[in-house]
Amino acid sequence: MSDNTPVEFTASDDSRQLLKNELAQRQAQLMQLTPASQPLERANLQYEIAEIMLDLEEPGMREAAWGMTRESFEIFRDHEQWEDAVRCCDVLFRCDLPASIPALGNGLWLAVTYPIDPQATIIMLNHLIDSTPPQSDGAAVAATVAHYIADLRLEGEKRDSMMFLTSAMLAKVAERHSQVNSQEAMNLWLNKLDLLNPKVFLPRLGQVIDAITEGQWWYNRDTLRERLPVH
Repeated sequence: MSDNTPVEFTASDDSRQLLKNELAQRQAQLMQLTPASQPLERANLQYEIAEIMLDLEEPGMREAAWGMTRESFEIFRDHEQWEDAVRCCDVLFRCDLPASIPALGNGLWLAVTYPIDPQATIIMLNHLIDSTPPQSDGAAVAATVAHYIADLRLEGEKRDSMMFLTSAMLAKVAERHSQVNSQEAMNLWLNKLDLLNPKVFLPRLGQVIDAITEGQWWYNRDTLRERLPVH
């Protein structure tokens, strides 16, 4: 006896179908591009496709997302679109593949070196925190730099809102690192780890980035430094 009960789709089913439709639309747009098309148009489409693939979490899509995003990164890099290049590194990190940690390092260097959207920089620093053992000083340095970036690059209500977030990040890291649970303990902790002077903690972040990238740089840092207004 057959069951004719109507199938009930969940919100998740509906969301997945919407994502699949969006993916098919973006892929069709990509197929329409020609060698004469603007490289940045291709890079943006591939980035959007990769984001959808990661959201779908289907077999083989992480690898496909990696390939597309890696190519997009190179296009953005060659056109000096640093914020887009950093966002590509965010996707590459979230692909959770063997080269994802060096991708994080490449993205972090750009995110801290260039005055891009501070939210993108803080997302990358938070990835570093999440990837670092609780007792590691690296997480403390990353959280400190996140707080510093929010203060440096933002103004007004946006600055206040972001600094509230980065203060919470720093408090969480301090608690897991050394069981810090009061402002007095926080002050002592910051002094003990020498996290109050950007001339100290920024180079320390550079050392952490060097360590996780393991020499797998996707650009020439010396060349990029020479182009900076101050270096």
